[in-house]
Amino acid sequence: MTQRKHDSASPGGDRIREDTTRRLERAMGSLGTAAMARMDERLPWFRALSAEDRSWVGLVAQAGIAAFVEWFQHADEEGRPTPNIEFFGTAPRELKRSISLQQTVDIVRVVVEVVDERVDELAAPGGEAQLEHAVLRYTRDVAFAAAQVYAREAEVRGAWDARLEALIVDALVRGQVDDGLHSWAAALGWTSSPVVVLAGRAPDDKPEAVIDRLRDKGRRSGIDVLAGVQGDRLIVIVGGVDSASAATRQLLSRFGPGPVVIGPEVPDLHTAARSARAAVAGLRAARAWPDAPRPVFADDLLAERALDGDEDARAQLVENVYVPLAGTPLLDTLATYLEQGTSLEATARLLFVHPNTVRYRLKKITELTGYQPTEGRSAFALQVAVILGRLAEADPRDRP
Repeated sequence: MTQRKHDSASPGGDRIREDTTRRLERAMGSLGTAAMARMDERLPWFRALSAEDRSWVGLVAQAGIAAFVEWFQHADEEGRPTPNIEFFGTAPRELKRSISLQQTVDIVRVVVEVVDERVDELAAPGGEAQLEHAVLRYTRDVAFAAAQVYAREAEVRGAWDARLEALIVDALVRGQVDDGLHSWAAALGWTSSPVVVLAGRAPDDKPEAVIDRLRDKGRRSGIDVLAGVQGDRLIVIVGGVDSASAATRQLLSRFGPGPVVIGPEVPDLHTAARSARAAVAGLRAARAWPDAPRPVFADDLLAERALDGDEDARAQLVENVYVPLAGTPLLDTLATYLEQGTSLEATARLLFVHPNTVRYRLKKITELTGYQPTEGRSAFALQVAVILGRLAEADPRDRP
């Protein structure tokens, strides 16, 4: 911008300001048109906007020019009136989401350039310096105003997003997966998959601080997270990761003391209620396994969950263990082996078979169920599964 000697304090300064104001009012339409053309020429992101958003940007630019003319009309060097920045509010919230603060500054810069290039034409004779100085003051104040507007929008959006996040976490824990959950997830832009849910104790701090630290850790680790504090429990939804255990280890320090349980992996957020249910049930039952690793998978706690009344765990054990063995010699072999304290010889004697036959059957049981009868925790899970399977097959008439 060319520097000229400032002349607003001259005897004819007020008259010059009035003449310049009239010139500016007559030129507002052409200034807005020129600003739009310059943005289209200079700003690639502006050309990429939809026609509707481009129209809104034009209205904001035009409103900014009009606000400047009104401000200039009453401005003087002593009073330093505050610019009216309400023209930023003419844009809908959707536009503020799609245009960044830096891009808003680009718009202001283009408008300033257009006005500056026409100072000699717009200013009344002798008012060039007066207009230049006013433009400098006004654009500086408007730049600060734009930052304030975006800061307020970010604060409001952050509070709203936090509320949606809490609603999603609560809905998944309750198993209330409906159209509301889909809408909330869409509003947050959540598209990550696959998904796992983590459950652990919340640290002793304000919930807002816990969630903020967790989000920060997720961003730095490249992990998509949604989280909620429910009483003393911290629920975290993790999306778009190749390894649930690796992602959990990244977030582990943000949980309070005690177990952290990883729910089973599911395809997307809409099916995450199953993972949330398993993780929460696992957290409740984890006290029954004091030496459990941290983190621990919910499926590694099936036996404890089943004993704690988790119907999903009971059904899973029956389906994955009892059903494949039922009606075959493998079930009798497993039951006898467990009842005999995992003694191979005692099992063989009771079944009237060779010990190698028992070994072969135990190997087949491992292949069919994924549990190894000769290993302590696996044997425990197998025994619980056998008991649950027998109870499931009991004659209803035998029940009280």
